[in-house]
Amino acid sequence: VQLVESGGGLVQPGGSLRLSCVASGFAFSSYAMRWYRQGSGKERELVSEISQLRKITVFADSVKGRVTISRDNPKNTVYLQMNSLKPEDTAVYYCKRFPSGSDSWGQGTQVTVSS
Repeated sequence: VQLVESGGGLVQPGGSLRLSCVASGFAFSSYAMRWYRQGSGKERELVSEISQLRKITVFADSVKGRVTISRDNPKNTVYLQMNSLKPEDTAVYYCKRFPSGSDSWGQGTQVTVSS
């Protein structure tokens, strides 16, 4: 299993980013996919999930209404569109399949929201 996140960067408050995660090594369309994030000195937090049937759940109250998860099965890719970004969204963002078993975490993609 390999998950490669990208799309992070430095953005001003109020800006937008679209994160991507390309998956390989498993039947992508058969798994739900999740985005997590971990801020400096904080515990890793589950942000959102999209099921195999594209049911979307946003777990983090702090991002509700500002993030949209989506998936492109032919491309084995899951996305996280983030709008109206705030400094508190600064974190490393990770994707993972669910259930993930003993899968390792990818390298993540750093999102920094700062003026």
